[in-house]
Amino acid sequence: MPSPTATRSEAPPPPATGGALFLRIILAALTAILAVNLYTGAPLLAIWVGSRVQQGTQLTMGTVAVVIGVLIATVALLVFLLTRVEAMYKAVTGQGQEQRRVAPWMRSMRGEREEMNRKRPLTGYEKTIVFAVVGAIAAFEVWFFFFSGSPIG
Repeated sequence: MPSPTATRSEAPPPPATGGALFLRIILAALTAILAVNLYTGAPLLAIWVGSRVQQGTQLTMGTVAVVIGVLIATVALLVFLLTRVEAMYKAVTGQGQEQRRVAPWMRSMRGEREEMNRKRPLTGYEKTIVFAVVGAIAAFEVWFFFFSGSPIG
């Protein structure tokens, strides 16, 4: 009988066929695009919309409200799309048969036994998100330290 705190079955994913491999690559690319736009595209779009609403050089609370509203709506849409892409990726790779996951703070102390502490490997979806975030941070650091110039003058 499987334990109630196990996070996934131990079966390896099915071998990828040509079409499934192509679909996995497309879903990984879509995940990277959505993840990068979560922290670059959404704020830029919100600021652009705010600049179109602004009626002069003086900042108004209406403009700030528009920027915040557009940012919330755009981020919510991107997060929704990311969850849908993750669900499709899990369906393509055969990872959709997970058991219920229990948050670490909700586990009993009995969950500290050795057989309960198995680490699960990152899925391809999670690896894509991590790669997109690390790549964006590295690109920002290169830009900041080598190309942005001194803000002091």
